[in-house]
Amino acid sequence: MSAPATASPFSGIARKRDLWWQFTVRAVESRYRGSYLGIIWAVLNPVLMLGIYYVVFGQIFKGHFRDPKVETETDFAMVMFLGLTLYMLVADILGTSPLLIVGNTSLVKKVVFPLEILPLSHSGGLWFNLAIGLVLALGGALIFGSGLSLAGLAWLPVILIPLLMLTAGLAWLFAALGVFYRDLAQVMPFFAQIVLYSSAVFFPVSRIPANLWAILKWNPFLQTVVLAREVVLWGMPVNAMHLGYTYAAGLAVLLAGRWVFMRLRPAFADVV
Repeated sequence: MSAPATASPFSGIARKRDLWWQFTVRAVESRYRGSYLGIIWAVLNPVLMLGIYYVVFGQIFKGHFRDPKVETETDFAMVMFLGLTLYMLVADILGTSPLLIVGNTSLVKKVVFPLEILPLSHSGGLWFNLAIGLVLALGGALIFGSGLSLAGLAWLPVILIPLLMLTAGLAWLFAALGVFYRDLAQVMPFFAQIVLYSSAVFFPVSRIPANLWAILKWNPFLQTVVLAREVVLWGMPVNAMHLGYTYAAGLAVLLAGRWVFMRLRPAFADVV
């Protein structure tokens, strides 16, 4: 039983890619099945979120990321929109993963079913929402904001790969832990709020006090948010050290999450 727990997180995935794809499509369809607007909610949700947070942080608190003399209110909204789009992926992973295995007890009882596909396909469904959100955020910056850096846009996939690894690892980790600790699902909304306000989504990192920055700088999601807006929206050069750190952290969470999942998997059927 120990061999699968220590195997590469990619071993066997290629052989099961058809199953992964089928469950990813199912995850996307089930998210909007039964609603009147269906997949249109994938567009409406991020736009509505943007509206709420823009009123609070843009209009009431008069927030800005750069010098207000060169940054318009629309620029502020588009920069915030990009950060919110990335955050919504993390929030969805945190909020739904703890109930993933518990909600599929019929599959848990099937000895031959590769349960590790469930968190991965669930993540794939949420990556689909991320893609739609990015199209909206980048399209809005191009049309309504100050434009995009073409060179920076080419860097976007490179910047996002660590985020995909991070979220896949978190999905594996919390899906496994959620089987044994049912209260985890209740804690996650609070934890998601901590992630939101500690990741500089609404403000520049320059406004974080030095004592807090000494801790928050190790948050890989914060580094991803900062890299995305600096490189893609502002055309700044890529900080290779920060990018390398996001890759190291993303890979570490991916490996750790998969290891925990495979280690705990034999006990799932006894608990659910």
